[in-house]
Amino acid sequence: MVNGDGAVHTLRAAGVALVVDLAGPHPRVLHWGADLGDLDPEAAAALRVTAVPAVLNNSPDVPRVFSVWPTEQDGWAGTPAQAGHRGGTATTPRPRLVDADVVHATDGGGRIALRFDDDVAGTCARLQYGMDAAGVLSIDLSIENPAEAASPYSVDGLRALVPLPDRAGELLDFTGKWCRERSPQRLPFAFGTHARRARRGKPGHDTPFLLVAGTPAFGFGHGEVWGAHLAWSGDGEYLAERLPEGAGALSRVIGAGELLRSGEMVLQPGERYDAPTVLFTWSDRGLDGLSARFHRRLRARRSHPGSPRPLVLNTWEAVYFDHDLERLVQIADRAAEVGVERIVLDDGWFQGRRDANAGLGDWLVDERVWPDGLGPFVDAVRARGMQFGLWFEPEMISPDSDLARAHPDWVLAPREGVGPTARSQHVLDIANPDAYALVLERISALVAEYDIDYLKWDHNRDLVEPVGRRGDGDRPLVHDQTLALYRLLDELRARHPRLEIETCSGGGGRVDLGILERTDRVWASDCNDPVERARIERWTRLLVPPELIGSHLGAGRSHTTSRETDLSFRLAVALTAHAGIESDLTVADPDDLATITAWAALYRELRDLIHTGTVVNADLADDAAMLTGIVAPDGGRALFTWARLATSPDGQSGRVRFPGLDAAAHYRVRVRAELGPTSRHEVTDPEWMLPAVDGGIELPGTVLAVAGVPLPTLNPQQALLFDVVRVA
Repeated sequence: MVNGDGAVHTLRAAGVALVVDLAGPHPRVLHWGADLGDLDPEAAAALRVTAVPAVLNNSPDVPRVFSVWPTEQDGWAGTPAQAGHRGGTATTPRPRLVDADVVHATDGGGRIALRFDDDVAGTCARLQYGMDAAGVLSIDLSIENPAEAASPYSVDGLRALVPLPDRAGELLDFTGKWCRERSPQRLPFAFGTHARRARRGKPGHDTPFLLVAGTPAFGFGHGEVWGAHLAWSGDGEYLAERLPEGAGALSRVIGAGELLRSGEMVLQPGERYDAPTVLFTWSDRGLDGLSARFHRRLRARRSHPGSPRPLVLNTWEAVYFDHDLERLVQIADRAAEVGVERIVLDDGWFQGRRDANAGLGDWLVDERVWPDGLGPFVDAVRARGMQFGLWFEPEMISPDSDLARAHPDWVLAPREGVGPTARSQHVLDIANPDAYALVLERISALVAEYDIDYLKWDHNRDLVEPVGRRGDGDRPLVHDQTLALYRLLDELRARHPRLEIETCSGGGGRVDLGILERTDRVWASDCNDPVERARIERWTRLLVPPELIGSHLGAGRSHTTSRETDLSFRLAVALTAHAGIESDLTVADPDDLATITAWAALYRELRDLIHTGTVVNADLADDAAMLTGIVAPDGGRALFTWARLATSPDGQSGRVRFPGLDAAAHYRVRVRAELGPTSRHEVTDPEWMLPAVDGGIELPGTVLAVAGVPLPTLNPQQALLFDVVRVA
């Protein structure tokens, strides 16, 4: 136990260090980044004394401090860690450190837990830094209105903020829309505040996703980078901030927190607000280094899927709402023939659901479509050796539903009038205990009745005017709605320990590490067009490892874009994640079925590598070309995908490095031909490719990883798979 002893404390793991100074009234982060090693007293004192900046002209008469809980009192004129008030007063918080607890973990990392009292705001607060074995830094904040307080305290914001050095001169975050999620955008780390706010009741299709600051022109394999991710499935905000006077001895700040709506978080005496966890990562190996840390963290969880990820068939783009037992059994027959291991019956099975305009909330099997219940189809699926999954959208309610007619007050909307529908639906107030209980029991009963293996959990609209009708008026409820969602998922998994859950939100509208603490897979996008999908998954993998990303083979003509693509390209893009099929196999010709069957076998062969390996990306000048790889943990094998999305400006690639390989090793490289022919924009391949296509070629790591090799000039929407095995 450390009780504000003024010591400098360090958390270290996997080449990362966080150094915190607990001296004086303003604890500070002295360093976050590269491991500084064991700090002896002399080094710690030097780090502390060099953390005191100059006193500037026309500034406070003492050096400015950027504390672990930044406030105006310290001279910080940027976004504060805490914003709140007591009926318009007590707006200038002055947290005072009263206790600290430092614990070092045996496998690296540990925690620094700090407790503050505040004589101005009249609150108690806690901040905990945690560092895991992967070097990922977590920050948890909470604020409490003491039981003896005479009035409520309104929390307007509580943000985790960390300072960065001035070499972090460039920013990367993401935007997007439905079927174009996680579209990257770069900009200079300029003066002022770069703020991204998600006010959709979820992260949204345009979520910032991951805010990265780095040395200019950082890439996948180079540059020093610092990243922040809000592990939360409701409203949120990310910010990067740079003021002329800097942030203490450092020059800029990144951070994140929940975006609280006006009046949403009013703490009565004795109540506490726990802010969502914010995760921070650092790497001196570019974006792939950040990715490796996040993946290692996720794979270390006890809840992380440990069994091989089964090949999935989802019925949506095969039948849509046209549920017919005979046709679905025919699809199951074909699925079993090609090697599918799990079938998911998508939207359209429940009461009144013949299109997207009715039925949400009435989670009862539609007897007009399924007169004998789902049992006959479930039995047919299981008889063919496959698991069974079912689609739900539990947080939504259709105006045309028995539930809405019986309980119109369960719609999450102002009592003065419900706003417009989106996708012909409203949001169900699952923070209402009665609504929560009904949804839980309906889903749990179906899971038990049919011994369901898997739920696809959808969420197809933003939350607009998300207020609940309570006795004291309409209350903002995004925070409570999000916590209710988490409880619902937790309770279902507690009741049904074998159950797996996929999170979907109109595709990729809710991809975050809060929801992934409670689910087993994300649906990265509703877009199965492989051209769009390749980009979407490349950036989704920055945070989420491949085994948690659903990726499906769609039809030759895309449902969402109408683009037509070759089967081989669609198969290549769907292979390197948690693979599946979302098309009608009953209309596929024998040659295509044979190719899909070979692809399914290849997925089973490679999935242990795909689902445990390190993701790497080549930095290429041509943004329409991609070389992505997955390297086994022991480095003994790797799978690389060389893909072209659009025509190339150059006639040929020049030498391209294969990242992640050992320069001192030797490898055998062969092209996997199971997916069918790949169209080239050339007369012949580079010479070294001829034996690679015909059984394989041995090459030294210095050539593959350092010098690079010329790659074929592919036509647009084509891909090749390279299977790389270490031989010495």
